[in-house]
Amino acid sequence: MPRAKARIRILSLFTLLFCSETALGELGINFPTPAAPVAQEIYDVHMLTMRITTVLLIIVFSFILYSIFFHRKSRGYQADQHFHETWFGNWSWIFVPAMVLAVDLTIANSAQKTLEKIWVVPKDEKLMDLKVIGHQWWWEFEYLDHDIKVESRYTPEEKAGDLYLREVDKRLVLPTNTRIRFLHTSADVLHAFWVPELGFKKDAIPGYVTETWAEITREGVFRGQCAELCGTWHSRMPLVVEAVSQEQFNSWVEEQKTLKVAALAEASADKVWSKEDLFEKGKGLYNSKCSACHQITGLGLPPAFPALKGSPIATGSISEHLKIVLNGKEGTAMQPWNSLNYLEIASIITYERNAWGNDTGDVVQPADVNAAR
Repeated sequence: MPRAKARIRILSLFTLLFCSETALGELGINFPTPAAPVAQEIYDVHMLTMRITTVLLIIVFSFILYSIFFHRKSRGYQADQHFHETWFGNWSWIFVPAMVLAVDLTIANSAQKTLEKIWVVPKDEKLMDLKVIGHQWWWEFEYLDHDIKVESRYTPEEKAGDLYLREVDKRLVLPTNTRIRFLHTSADVLHAFWVPELGFKKDAIPGYVTETWAEITREGVFRGQCAELCGTWHSRMPLVVEAVSQEQFNSWVEEQKTLKVAALAEASADKVWSKEDLFEKGKGLYNSKCSACHQITGLGLPPAFPALKGSPIATGSISEHLKIVLNGKEGTAMQPWNSLNYLEIASIITYERNAWGNDTGDVVQPADVNAAR
C-alpha cells in the first residue's frame, strides 16, 4: 500500500510538471531574449560559459563513468596504491588547476569588456535622461528632457489576474534605438532597478545618484522588479518597460503633456469642491499612493506605519494633518508628498478624515493646501 501511494505521488508530480500549462510556463532554461546590445553581450558571455562548462562536464563524467565501469570490484580490479607516484599523479595538481584558470581567464576577459560597457556611460553623444526614484513601494520616473513625471505602482490582483505582481498601473514608456541614461536614486531605503532584457541591475541608494545606460533595439513589453529587499511590500515593486518606436514615443510625450496641463487646471487652488467629490477622488488616490504603508483599512502596519483609523492626526487638527503630509516626519518612512498637487492632497486628507469611522465631517479644499504650503 505505501508503495502504491508513492507511485501515485510520483505520477501526480510528473503530470504537474510536464502536462500542466501553468507549470510549463515556469520551465524556462535560459535568459530571456535580449532587447539591448549590452544585454546581448551578457547573454553571449553566459552562453560561452555554458559551452565551456558542458565540454568540461562531458570530459569529467567520461572519466568517472570509465572508472566506474572498468575499475569496479566485480571485475577483480585492485586499487593502485602508488598512483600518486606516477607522472600524472605528481603533475596533475599543477596541470588541472592551470587549465581551470585558463578557462576562467577566457570567460573573465569577455565579461570585463561587457561590464565596462555597462559602467561607462557614453559622454560624446546626446542621451535621453531618465531619473529613476525608488520608493516604498513604488517607482517614480522623471523624463528630464521632456518635463514629465510618471508614478508606477503594482496592479491589484483582481485587475492584474495572472500578471499579479508583474503588472503596473503606469508603464515606463521608452523609445527604441535611442541611447538612454538611467539616473538611479531612492527616497527612503535601498532599491534596485532590474529588467533582464535590458541587461543591467542598478542599485538605487538614498542620497546618491548612480547611472547606467541602455539602448533598446526592439519594441515590446519587458518585465522586471526591484531586486533589493526593501521592506514588507518589496514584492509589490514590479517594473514594466514598454518599448515603442520613436514616433509612438513622441505621441505619448505630447499626450502626457496635455494630461499634465489638464490636471493642473483641474487642481486650481481657486476651485471649491464638494465633500463627496473630494472623498471619492481621495479614496482612489489613497488606495494607490498611501495604502501600501497605512493599508486600505487604515489600520497601518505598526510600529513602522501607524494606523490612521481613529488616530490623532486624522481626527485632530487639520493644520497638523496638512503639515505632516506636506513635510513628512523626520526619522520615519513618511516622506513629504510635494509631488502631489493641491487637489490631490486636499482629496487624500478629506478622505482620511472621513473614512473608517473617523467621520470628522472636515473638508479640506485646494486653497487650504495652497495656504499651508
